[in-house]
Amino acid sequence: MTTAHWLFGDQLGPHFLTPAGEDGPGRGSPVVMIEARSVFRRRRFHRAKAHLVLSAMRHRAAELGDRVTYVRADTYREGLRRTVGDAPVTVCHPTSHAALRLVRSLPGVRVLPARGFLVSHEDFARWAAGREGRRLLQDDFYRWVRREHDVLMDGGEPAGGRYNHDHDNREPPPRGTTALDVPGPYRPREDDIDAEVRDDLDRWEREEGVRFVGRDGPRRFPATRREALTALRRFVERRLASFGPYEDAMLAGDPVMSHSLLSSSLNLGLLHPAECVERAERAWRADAVPVNSAEGFVRQVAGWREYVWQLYWHFGEDYRHGNALGHTGTLPEYFTELDADAVTARCLSTVLAQVRDTGWTHHIPRLMVLGSHALQRGWDPAAVTDWFHRCFVDGYDWVMLPNVVGMSQYADGGRMTTKPYTSGGSYIHRMSDLCGGCAYRPAERTGPHACPYTCGYWSFLHRHRGLLSGNARMRRAVLGLDRLGDLEEVLREERRRAGTAP
Repeated sequence: MTTAHWLFGDQLGPHFLTPAGEDGPGRGSPVVMIEARSVFRRRRFHRAKAHLVLSAMRHRAAELGDRVTYVRADTYREGLRRTVGDAPVTVCHPTSHAALRLVRSLPGVRVLPARGFLVSHEDFARWAAGREGRRLLQDDFYRWVRREHDVLMDGGEPAGGRYNHDHDNREPPPRGTTALDVPGPYRPREDDIDAEVRDDLDRWEREEGVRFVGRDGPRRFPATRREALTALRRFVERRLASFGPYEDAMLAGDPVMSHSLLSSSLNLGLLHPAECVERAERAWRADAVPVNSAEGFVRQVAGWREYVWQLYWHFGEDYRHGNALGHTGTLPEYFTELDADAVTARCLSTVLAQVRDTGWTHHIPRLMVLGSHALQRGWDPAAVTDWFHRCFVDGYDWVMLPNVVGMSQYADGGRMTTKPYTSGGSYIHRMSDLCGGCAYRPAERTGPHACPYTCGYWSFLHRHRGLLSGNARMRRAVLGLDRLGDLEEVLREERRRAGTAP
């Protein structure tokens, strides 16, 4: 009898069913998929995220037809018991510590190597061991991946003469424009499966006490392999060329800019990172896109995404408890409820509204508006991580734990990044139009128009002066505290605003 293969809800692409000898499911193996209601009872997810995941799972089951047994159960254990009983089953390495503990605790379940990434755990372990105690820096890892997988390489040299074209990819948005002049991203059309999902979510809220946050408008992200491939093609052909220069820029009226919106498709397993970087490279070699745009996208997929995945497992489960800055603040209601209307600061209000309405913003609003605000306010990094995990359509434990604990909140004390990522209002003003029309002024530290980010930045530096003064990349900023004649007033202003919506 052929052993059944269990597909998790983020293992939905064809590469999760490709036979590979002992390390893959058998050709034509029956497939098991389990929709576990307990996932939504335990945590309050963004409704658009719940919709996307369930829609993607049910679409995949429809594609697999008679090959799949799709069960809706309260828990994964119950669902597996109902589908295979005591029979053996295989499963690809899950994407979270909790899921890995679960599958390893179940009798008869054989865990296969992870799929959906460029670098295997074994190859990363060899690379890390070769560092001989040196820090596992993302740039070093990225260069290694480029060479090992021959991505954007011309022989032994990087395409365009440099591995990193970041200095060409930090342009502020064009002046006088409210949106980039680029074609819009691919938008899928909902179908009967989406309608069924929405009805189920309504019923769960009405009858079973399941609670969500955010809004569930028309589905914006791919739920099928075909939709994901269409989104990838549209991005490469129509939007990648302008991606590079403005990848760090923000516009209030254009939250998407030239970003790919492919993160949810990659994290659901609908796309493989190899096909994404290969298409970007082909576009560059065909002179359809500039090298800085191709490299910027490749760095996000083959560099940062792979790096985050590997560090999640390399650092282990205790990493989530990191709190090097000793932050213990509680997330306020305006943040947990995505109540953009309660916030006066235009940048934060705009970005919270984007998350509320879509479950998505690009990486700079995440880092320099949402994450920076949490860091300056001293919120518990574990709670901030959980919030990002629940509120973003592309948020998974492996994604958010290193991104938030390591990069956004500097809670690991610098194991992942070389400095805390936070700034005053001047950075937001330079890289966006979000300060226009705001009640606050980015250059003002005190008074009724004091920018909460500027005030918060200097208060953060003061609070952690002892620690940050020893950081080479932060030393000059910390010394700047001595040049502030109004520092005490700034600190009083920050204490006065503590606990209130900015």
